[in-house]
Amino acid sequence: MSSPLLPVPRFTDAAVAVEPPGDGAGNWSGAPSALLVDGTVYLAYRTRAPLGQGRGLAVVLARSRDGVGFETVGEVTKDRFGAESLERPALVRTPQGRWRLYVSCATPGSKHWWVDVLEADTVEGLAAAPRRTVLPGDDRHAVKDPVIVQVGRTWHLWASVHPLDLPMHEDRMTTEHYTSPDGLSFTHAGTALGPRSGRWDARGVRVSAVFPVDGQWGATYDGRASAAENWEERTGLAYATSLDGPFSAQGTAPVAESPHAGRGLRYLSVVGLPDGGYRLYYEATRTDGAHELRTELLLPPVRSADRPVVATA
Repeated sequence: MSSPLLPVPRFTDAAVAVEPPGDGAGNWSGAPSALLVDGTVYLAYRTRAPLGQGRGLAVVLARSRDGVGFETVGEVTKDRFGAESLERPALVRTPQGRWRLYVSCATPGSKHWWVDVLEADTVEGLAAAPRRTVLPGDDRHAVKDPVIVQVGRTWHLWASVHPLDLPMHEDRMTTEHYTSPDGLSFTHAGTALGPRSGRWDARGVRVSAVFPVDGQWGATYDGRASAAENWEERTGLAYATSLDGPFSAQGTAPVAESPHAGRGLRYLSVVGLPDGGYRLYYEATRTDGAHELRTELLLPPVRSADRPVVATA
């Protein structure tokens, strides 16, 4: 039996979809969330300036026919939410055909984060849609970076949760699982993935994508070994027998990283294609320390009666 095609970045085969807003460390375009609808790729991503120069400035909404070149159709800024910074969004289309944008927001003057949602009939309409808080966090926990999968009547959401009990150690994180009947009122369902002591992901783990694979569920996640690796997480792989989890991290090393600077390769968004392949979007560190938004295409295996299954690109 052949191995399933896994949506794991290779980096060298990728194209730059969005350049960072400036040169050098702290300038980022990334934290993508992408969907394929009727042959068009819709993308939400975050732009960021260095600390002291604005941090997470805005979430940009864009679309593309080829998955590489994007046209901006809208933007929501941090001022819209009264936030100090914005982090990873989640772009979702409801079963009724409406659009939702879940936005990660930083509380000014604190390490707290919460998640709001905007809803509209069109992607363009999200920029002016009213907002509603769906994951408020609390004085002990910051919550952000949602990943959402809908199966039947259940909405599954995974979020990175940061404990706030120890000052200067708020970068620690687990991935928590939430469920909802409507994508608006969520119930905590347990820890989906936690750090592994003594491993490359010992300091924190953040699920970045969840996808079906070979009769079970796979997840990619961002991991770091120490506080020094904050903002330069690398990508790991985990599996679960059902969406209720928990996920079990695989292997002793990351499955994907940048060859540059801090080696960061994170916030993978996986778009399944009709032919069984994938288009991937992720944030990666480039040579000058800035983060760019990259995309790559993974084609499905070529099957032949005369030769084994091989993956091509």
